[in-house]
Parts: sequence; structure tokens; C-alpha cells
Amino acid sequence: MTCATLLHRPRAEDADRSRLGTLLAGLRDGEDGRSQFARFVFVGAVSSALYALLFLALDGIGDQPANLAGAIGSTLLANELHRRLTFHADGRVGWFTAQWEGGGLAAIGLVATSLALAGLDQLTGDASWELQVLLIGAVTGAIGLARFVALRAWVFTARALSRR
Repeated sequence: MTCATLLHRPRAEDADRSRLGTLLAGLRDGEDGRSQFARFVFVGAVSSALYALLFLALDGIGDQPANLAGAIGSTLLANELHRRLTFHADGRVGWFTAQWEGGGLAAIGLVATSLALAGLDQLTGDASWELQVLLIGAVTGAIGLARFVALRAWVFTARALSRR
């Protein structure tokens, strides 16, 4: 006769699903740096996709204006998603504060991508849109790492939140 506990043993795939659910819940709800960084990367991917769409759609007006429009649109989205999703600060930090402080950090990224595009234009004369987007992605990724540290340590830190 089979033992009753063997009849109700969880299957391996159920255990895997349970571990995956626990991992995803930790990433969604966790306040540790690793969970916040995973959410930061997700928000970065979403806002970068918006940037790329805007840049490509507006490229006919010129590289720099398309870069500016893409930077503004993606920054507005990213700051709001970081406030709500990445740092769970929507109840503690207002929309304007997040846009002002996060936007200030993003301005550094805009200057860096503008300089990178201008440098690429000087080197190649007329670079393909693929090369431009790859360059912007590399510059944005490097600045994104610094931005995560700054947002976590300055904008959304508990000390900064207690001053508001």
C-alpha cells in the first residue's frame, strides 16, 4: 500500500513554479539593493525602448532634436516608474520632486549622449541609425549605473525622504 504522504507529494515542476513565484515576489516587493536594481534595469529597458521609438520617429528633424525629444519622454516615464516601482516611493515622494531631482540626474545623460552623437558625427560624417542607437545605448547604460547609485543614495534614500 502507498503511504498517503507519497500520494500528495508536490511535483518538481510545482516546486520550481513556487520558487519562481517567490523570486518574482521578492523582486517586485523587496527593498534590498538587488531587488531595486532588477526593477531599475526593467524600467531602464522600458524607457529605453520609448527613447528608441521617439528617436527613430523623429530622426527626420535631426539627430540632436530627436535625442532631446527621446530623452525628455523617456526621462519622464523612467522617473515616474522609479518613484512607483523601483523604489516604492510613490507615497513618500511627489511626482514633481521625482521629476525635478531625477530629471537633474538625467540631464547629465542628455549632455553625454549629445556629445557622443556629435563626436560620432565628426568621426563618420553620416552614421547609420543602428550605430547611433548602439552608441546611445552604451552611453546610457554607463550613466544608468551611476544614476541608480545616485537615486538610491540621494533622491529616494530614507534620510532624504524624512526631510520632505
